[in-house]
Amino acid sequence: MMAFEDCVVAILAEAPPKFTRTPVDQTGVSGGVASFICQATGDPRPKIVWNKKGKKVSNQRFEVIEFDDGSGSVLRIQPLRTPRDEAIYECVASNSVGEISVSTRLTVLRGPNLSVFLFVTV
Repeated sequence: MMAFEDCVVAILAEAPPKFTRTPVDQTGVSGGVASFICQATGDPRPKIVWNKKGKKVSNQRFEVIEFDDGSGSVLRIQPLRTPRDEAIYECVASNSVGEISVSTRLTVLRGPNLSVFLFVTV
C-alpha cells in the first residue's frame, strides 16, 4: 500500500502566447535600415515568425535575429527599397496552445535626396 507522502503530482500549466513587446510603425529612407522587435511569453515557449503580406519573409535583405533566450526576435531590413518594402509586416507568435499576431507598417521615403517642395506666394 502506498502512503500519501509517496505520491507526486506534476501539474503542467500550459499557457498560450502573450506579447511582452510589439513592433511599432516605422518610416525609413530608401537605402537605409529598419528594425522591428517582437517578444512573447507562453508555455511552451512560442515560436516567432515574421510575415510580409501574409507570407513568411525570405530575402537576402531581410534578416531575422532571434534573442539568445528564444523569447523573441528582431526583423532587420537593409537596404530599404521603395516601393517594394513599403508594407504591413506581421509578427506571429505560436505554440501548441494558441497563436497571436500583431501588425506594423513600414513606410519608405525616397532618399537620400528627399524632395522638398517650397511654395512661394508673391
